[in-house]
Amino acid sequence: MDPNPKTFPVLSYVMSRLPKLGSKPPASDSSQIDIESGDVGASTSATGGSGELVDQMPHLSHPKILASMTLAISDVAQTRSVLQTLGERPDHEAVDKAKAKIVEIDSRLSKQLEEIVLSPRPSSIERLQFRAHQAEKEQECRQAAEKEKQIYKAVVQLDEMHEAYEKLLKEAEERLVKLYESASAFADDVEHLPVKEETNEEVVGVLQEASGKGLERVDLSGRRLRFLPEAFGKIRSLVALNLSCNQLEFIPDSIAALENLEELNLSSNLLELLPDSIGLLVNLKILDASGNKLLVLPDSICHCRSLVELDVSFNNLTYLPTNIGYELVNLKRLSINLNKIRSLPTSIGEMRSLCHLDAHFNELRGLPFAIGRLTNLETLNLSSNFSDLTELPETIGDLTNLRELDLSNNQIQALPDTFGRLDNLNKLNLDQNPLVIPPVEVVNEGVEAVKVFMAKRWLEILVEEEQKSLLEVKEQTQTGWLTRSTSWLGGVVSGVSQSVSGYLGPGPRDPYLDQQL
Repeated sequence: MDPNPKTFPVLSYVMSRLPKLGSKPPASDSSQIDIESGDVGASTSATGGSGELVDQMPHLSHPKILASMTLAISDVAQTRSVLQTLGERPDHEAVDKAKAKIVEIDSRLSKQLEEIVLSPRPSSIERLQFRAHQAEKEQECRQAAEKEKQIYKAVVQLDEMHEAYEKLLKEAEERLVKLYESASAFADDVEHLPVKEETNEEVVGVLQEASGKGLERVDLSGRRLRFLPEAFGKIRSLVALNLSCNQLEFIPDSIAALENLEELNLSSNLLELLPDSIGLLVNLKILDASGNKLLVLPDSICHCRSLVELDVSFNNLTYLPTNIGYELVNLKRLSINLNKIRSLPTSIGEMRSLCHLDAHFNELRGLPFAIGRLTNLETLNLSSNFSDLTELPETIGDLTNLRELDLSNNQIQALPDTFGRLDNLNKLNLDQNPLVIPPVEVVNEGVEAVKVFMAKRWLEILVEEEQKSLLEVKEQTQTGWLTRSTSWLGGVVSGVSQSVSGYLGPGPRDPYLDQQL
């Protein structure tokens, strides 16, 4: 399951240092590191290769660089954990058999549906009742076929996930090499970062400087800070505060006194909570709290109504505040990727200024219908929600300004019928989905082909609905004519009976004439 050290040397080195479930802590001797568990030969090869790799890339073992690399491959680590739970990749023969079985079941289903459609209607059954009966039989056939296909689709989907994982490994290796090249240029500076005592003195120096003149920007990133003094709340002139890449576990409530603060960077710390007082930062425009351990966002964050950018990616969030959309109406960019969010609040549809929404690598099971109200949305990333995301709402077609859409690595079988209305869409990723509508051959032709196909399908549906409507009107008209004719005939018969009675006058009457016509 782990990357091959010969193919992905840097990635293997970094991932071998990640803690594994059920494994013992790594020994201090690097020769005992097992990169590919279960294969002694591979382990020995990887160990030897890691020594050579460190010789070639001397800064690779530096804690700061290694920490940055670990953060950069979080998606690989999470995917590996998922695949370790699901199991090894099925062999090629098993996948081919599963695909053939799915085709066989679909073919059998098509024949069954054709027989249902072509079956004659008994004269004793009304048309509507017969149609309802046919619909029930069709639904039963589809459900039975779907139940039968589940086990085979699971095999195919597991194979597709492993294939996507291999692609992810290649991208991660390239990403790590670039990151190392960038970080190694500043390795000497990294080596001489101030220690805790020096950091405290530096913070004190900042506070002393602030008391003499109005500081607007303070950058304390990468200083190994473990706490932020309450006195920081006294720097009322502060406009931008960068506390990223430290070891902060909490932010003091006194931060609420920074009434002029517009930019706050808290990324790459150890925060599990944000203070409730953060809602008092009414001028805050940019908040970056990515790369922490946040479990929830305080409801008070909704009061930061000036927010334009909010990044809470790579945390442990499972939901967003219910009213976040009603309050953050000026938000243009929202990044919630790499969390465990299962659903988006309905209020998100009120973020009418939102242009960019990144929700990839979560556990989303769908989108609220209100998503269609985001008419200014230009980019939407819903990739890698895996088996949780199976469909999109019809209102997705209302996102008329959408330009980029990523739906890869999900379980979407059909795009919404309104998809063809996304006229401005020019970039679309549908990889690793069991798509039926549109067909794979259409998807392979590109985004324009998909839009044309879905637009035609939408037009056909509209025409069919119009024809059904006209047919219902015609049937109602015919039924009304028959009712009026019967009523008229009854009136005529009644009039004739009265005329005959009046003509014969009183006296004995023939019983035959009293019979009703």
